[in-house]
Amino acid sequence: MGWLRSLSVEQQVGLLFVVLFGVLALCSAGALLWNLREPGSDRERRARERFARDLRAVWFGAVLFWLGWLSGAVGATLLFGVLAFLALREFVTLMHTRRSDHRALLAAFFVILPLQFVLAGGRWFNLFSVFIPVYAFIALPVISALAGDPERFLERNAKLQWGLMVCAFGLSHVPALLLLEFRGYGGRGAFLLFFLVVVAALAQIAQELASHWLRRRPAVRAISRSFSWRAWVAGVLAGAVAGAALYWITPFKPWQAFAMAALAGGAGQMGELVMKALKKDAGVQYWGPQASVTGAVGLLDRIAPLAFSAPVFFHSLRWYFSLP
Repeated sequence: MGWLRSLSVEQQVGLLFVVLFGVLALCSAGALLWNLREPGSDRERRARERFARDLRAVWFGAVLFWLGWLSGAVGATLLFGVLAFLALREFVTLMHTRRSDHRALLAAFFVILPLQFVLAGGRWFNLFSVFIPVYAFIALPVISALAGDPERFLERNAKLQWGLMVCAFGLSHVPALLLLEFRGYGGRGAFLLFFLVVVAALAQIAQELASHWLRRRPAVRAISRSFSWRAWVAGVLAGAVAGAALYWITPFKPWQAFAMAALAGGAGQMGELVMKALKKDAGVQYWGPQASVTGAVGLLDRIAPLAFSAPVFFHSLRWYFSLP
């Protein structure tokens, strides 16, 4: 631990990525050896395919994370802005839209979404926090109303607003997290983002595993057969323990890391549940086409926990630590 703390900030972050990519390389090698064996059953073949998709998605996220840190504040903001644009496009493809929605869609894609990321990159966090939930939510229905088409007006606007909340508002908190300024913690925002991603991912994985082990009745069977309250608590605890173990890479004390990780892990699991409900409503199994930007099943299937946990984590940090 003393040796790690003696390294410079750049060396510490560089070591983080060396370890991260090293672990992923070992996983990829293991997957390659697994694929060399003949599949014993259809279930094993499907398991291999799912693992390969998940591994590609993790590689995509790791490379994106690395590029975001390497390109600095401006580069990270642009990078996640493009990702949010692609995610919103994926969301809109499953919406019921009419010709009269075109002006509202243009405003969402080319005005509201870019401005949200400009506010994040400029560290104007007070306006950044309310721009979409207040100003965009008022402006979009006005633009739609001026088009003069009342058919399914509330449904069309609500879906667009919700897409902006998940894709633009939620994801914009990722580069914003890199820009938070803690006293004595300058230049280490990548560790905070790494902390959040690990906690959200482990909480989701633990919840899925616990749902199989506990065999509890699903709390919302019509939406998800893997979600139960006991499994959710297991996921929260797993994420919290992981966060407490990683406290040394953050500005937190162990109990603060535990609490912040529990909050982020719980929010991420709820985000996954909400996105499953939206997919059920849209009548699809996956967001986007089978071969998407992520190489998995769709961007929204991969970013849902992060899009919900990042805003909760970000604003909890600002409030508790009284950050500017």
